[in-house]
Amino acid sequence: SGANLLRVNFSGANFSGAYLNGMNFSGADLRRANLSGTDLREVNLTGVNLTGADLTDAEPTSANLTGANLTGANLTGANLTGANLTGANLTGANLTGANLLQVSCNTTTRWPARFTAPRCL
Repeated sequence: SGANLLRVNFSGANFSGAYLNGMNFSGADLRRANLSGTDLREVNLTGVNLTGADLTDAEPTSANLTGANLTGANLTGANLTGANLTGANLTGANLTGANLLQVSCNTTTRWPARFTAPRCL
């Protein structure tokens, strides 16, 4: 944990079930990556491209997703408690069963169509 992986291209990578707690992926390319069941607690995902990524049942609790692109990502059952979603783009993302308690977000956070946005901190 704590590794610095800034701006690395992990497009299509398989991290399913991995323990990535506390790592820094700031600016990385994780398009279409498999992050299902991954421990992403307190991970820095600022500005990361997660377009089409699979985060089913992932644990990005307290993760920093400021400005992240989650367009079309699958976040089914993901635990986003305490995550920072300020300026994140979740257009077309699947948030079925996702836990969005105590997330930080604002008017620049883009939610899927017909999705009732959570109360933001």
